[in-house]
Amino acid sequence: MNMPLPPDPGELPARGRLGAWLSHRVDRWAHTARHPLFWVGSREMAGVSIGLTAWAFMTGVAMVKSGMSITESVLMSLLVFAGSAQLAAIPLMAAGAPLWVVLAAAFCVNLRFVVFSLHLRPYFMHLRRSSRLYLGYFTGDVTYVLFTRRFPRPPETNGQRRAQMAYLWGGNVTNWVFWQSLSMLGIFLGAALPARWGLEFAGTLALLAVACSMVTNRLRALSAITAAAAAIVLFELPYRLNIVAAIAVAVAISLYVEPRLPRGGEREGARHA
Repeated sequence: MNMPLPPDPGELPARGRLGAWLSHRVDRWAHTARHPLFWVGSREMAGVSIGLTAWAFMTGVAMVKSGMSITESVLMSLLVFAGSAQLAAIPLMAAGAPLWVVLAAAFCVNLRFVVFSLHLRPYFMHLRRSSRLYLGYFTGDVTYVLFTRRFPRPPETNGQRRAQMAYLWGGNVTNWVFWQSLSMLGIFLGAALPARWGLEFAGTLALLAVACSMVTNRLRALSAITAAAAAIVLFELPYRLNIVAAIAVAVAISLYVEPRLPRGGEREGARHA
């Protein structure tokens, strides 16, 4: 018996093409999730994500306490997916700062991802641009650190590419689920809690704790102290531009000091940490 061939995807109606695309994506996800390193990445990220839950929760609280509606807070959490950028933008939005100031602050806070992207470029240039953008949305600070620690060199074979992608997606999925779950909890609980509790300040404390944990050498300590001092000195600037200026000052001083460090372990640690 001759079985009829399936229709060409280009001949399918719109609903059929969408179904074929979803089927293809689910199949690719299942293929990735079956790789052992997917669950290794998920397990390693889970151990770190537990420590980030307080930050995610307080970011959600800070959004609704700043005057944003529940719908706006949920959309911001899903679309932005960057805790530090959210916490930098929220007070500016609450103060009615111009859009360019909000965008500039978020851009400065997230400048580190430019460095991450340059480092990861050799790993993922075999992917299409749309796939790289999709991957970039899900990849965070900690997943980047765990990934580059396990895979210090880019892949050379298809098997290595699949293994690295499986590990990274395992961490990304776990990180995204942990963050969004606790962020949503903070949004809905924050909307129900009395304003006098002042829980939004806890988001700043959570971010400060994360930042302090990253000060692992003298160059980073200098950058943190410089940024803090500049933010205090320039506190009177409107729209909280002292934050943007403090970041610029800290980056400039770090770029000036870093080449003059001894060629010992600290410079290498600053470069590869």
